[in-house]
Amino acid sequence: MQVKKILCLLFLLATIGSSGMVLAENNEAENPELIELKQQILELKQQMNEMKRLHNIEIKALREEISKLRQPVPAPEEAKVEDELARLRELAESMAGEKKEQKAPEETVYKFGGLSLQQLNPEISVSGDFVGHYRHQDETRKRTDAEIRGLELNFQSYLDPYSRIKATTHISDDGIDLEEAYLTHFTVFENATLDLGRFRQQFGVVNRWHEDALDQVQYPLALRRIFGDGGLNQTGASIEWTLPKWGQAYQGLTFQVTNTENERLFGSDTLGNPSLLFHYKNYRDLSRDTYLEFGLSGLFGWNDEWDVDGVKKHDALGTQVFGADLSFLWEPADRTLYRNVEWRSEVYFLNRDLLAPDNSGKDNLNAWGAYSYLQTKVARNLDIGIRGDYYEPDSKDYANGSIIPLAYTAKDPRRWQICPYITWWQSEWVKFRCEYDYAWGHGMDDPEHVLWFQAIFAAGPHKHERY
Repeated sequence: MQVKKILCLLFLLATIGSSGMVLAENNEAENPELIELKQQILELKQQMNEMKRLHNIEIKALREEISKLRQPVPAPEEAKVEDELARLRELAESMAGEKKEQKAPEETVYKFGGLSLQQLNPEISVSGDFVGHYRHQDETRKRTDAEIRGLELNFQSYLDPYSRIKATTHISDDGIDLEEAYLTHFTVFENATLDLGRFRQQFGVVNRWHEDALDQVQYPLALRRIFGDGGLNQTGASIEWTLPKWGQAYQGLTFQVTNTENERLFGSDTLGNPSLLFHYKNYRDLSRDTYLEFGLSGLFGWNDEWDVDGVKKHDALGTQVFGADLSFLWEPADRTLYRNVEWRSEVYFLNRDLLAPDNSGKDNLNAWGAYSYLQTKVARNLDIGIRGDYYEPDSKDYANGSIIPLAYTAKDPRRWQICPYITWWQSEWVKFRCEYDYAWGHGMDDPEHVLWFQAIFAAGPHKHERY
């Protein structure tokens, strides 16, 4: 029995030993796979640690960059300016130190810090023109002539923040004439300026310009025949308003009250009644390079003394002149010094009541005229243009004396004129002009050909000023 137990126990131990050997053999077979797996896990762990380290480095760099951006950095230009200012301060301080060291106390000079008397002097400009011409006309013996047509002394100065004075004295062979002298006040009325004195009146456009500042040699034919060779220039008061805009247009209104110095229109006024002038202006930009301006004018006055068959008679009768003007300018903004096209036109209508010198009673005299010119800049210092004139006076059997050239005895009198010209600007101070005038018509003067040469010069701060 014991032998059986011992045998059973030995069998059990043998079985367990064989099982252990089998397990030991299996473990020995599985060890390489486990080792490889453990190796892979270890490598992955190392890679993750490396990625974490690099990520931390990038986060730190980004934080440093953000902190730098948050700090205000001076712009390059400002830094340059600051450096330049600092350099100038150091230089000024060093120079001041040197001067203080070199200059003795007794050499110190003290100056008055008030206004310089030089600043109180008016601005003075000088302008004028030389004119020579050749004329061919039947029954006219004198063909050529040359003259300094006039020398203008122009003065202007601001008297205070509210007013300014301008004056022009015209010197010629005929004597010294005060062409303009007026005080301008800027704040008498809202959006208005007031002129007091003698001035060229704002009838149309070119009547306001001085003779040496015209685009041609002479004033237009109709203007000279109706107002006289010198145009409309009288003494009184002028108010110019800037009116509210009308759509895209700018508007202005001028009202003038003057005496009746103009001999052509008011030579028979002995009462001293003032003349009244209205001018309306409308200006608008058609594009960036183009503008259009038109205006309407009206002049009203009276004459009261008439020579009727050698007898002086008195009766106050009205004289009116109406006008319209149109100006167009194209001037490209990027080529304004080299190209432009300018077109300007005006028309004049005269209506005058009078006592007929032939004792036929009251009568009415009508005359009218117009001009139009086109001018273009073909180079920076070269302008070419052409002007056409027309004038039609009245026809009266008693036309003589002061009535001419407002009326002629011929039936249907009229006169045309064409004027091509070229202007060369030698500089801002000097320009030369050549012009050819051909005039013809009926019932007035004979046809004529005139070749003009003009040299215009100016000196001072206001060169070739038109008014």
